[in-house]
Amino acid sequence: MEQPLQTAEGTLTRRDRRGGSFVGSRVAEATPLPECLGTPWWKRGCDIVGASLLLCLLLPFLLAVACYIRIVSKGPALFFQRRVGEGGKHFNIIKFRTMDVRPEATAEHRVYVERLTTQDAPIEKPDHTNRIIPGGNFLRRNSIDEFPQLLNVLIGTMSLVGPRPDLLEIEDYEPWQLRRFAVLPGMTGLWQVSGKNRLTFREMIQLDIQYVEARSFALDLRILLKTFSVVVQQDND
Repeated sequence: MEQPLQTAEGTLTRRDRRGGSFVGSRVAEATPLPECLGTPWWKRGCDIVGASLLLCLLLPFLLAVACYIRIVSKGPALFFQRRVGEGGKHFNIIKFRTMDVRPEATAEHRVYVERLTTQDAPIEKPDHTNRIIPGGNFLRRNSIDEFPQLLNVLIGTMSLVGPRPDLLEIEDYEPWQLRRFAVLPGMTGLWQVSGKNRLTFREMIQLDIQYVEARSFALDLRILLKTFSVVVQQDND
């Protein structure tokens, strides 16, 4: 049985979770990753130009945010976390720190993400109320904590647009889901502009794969414009 999934770019058909496309065990060590598609010249050019311009324009603001974080909480302003990127390679994603420093926080978040992969329900954000620094919710709600990822884009470990990197490891995915690793992860993507936390984990993966299959300059431009609209309208949940 097939059900239509409405996205920002049209209708995506998905099979019922009881169907064959959703049946399978987690990835065994012998399961090969899909071939990387590489980054087209136009995409890398847009990433370099876009990230450079935004970093130059936003530099005073980013420095002010970093100083604010250091003033209101103990610890560094930036937060580095290991994620899986293109071809299954690990890289450190860079974000502004919005929660207090706690060594076990990453492990706790990984458990939370792993649980989402097994439930057919919309993705809900974990409750970090007791750990959020003053003003942290504002930074997260307006995606300001994501701005340092422009550095990731500049050095080539991320793109402006692509599948969102998460804390799961390769072995946590089913074989059909690995297609999302054929391209660079992005700061924004179809998931972010098509409902985000109102969608299930499987629907998020489907959107990632749809992007991989339909990647183009026009699609990237539409996603970037839609991202701006989503943030401005406070529809960032």
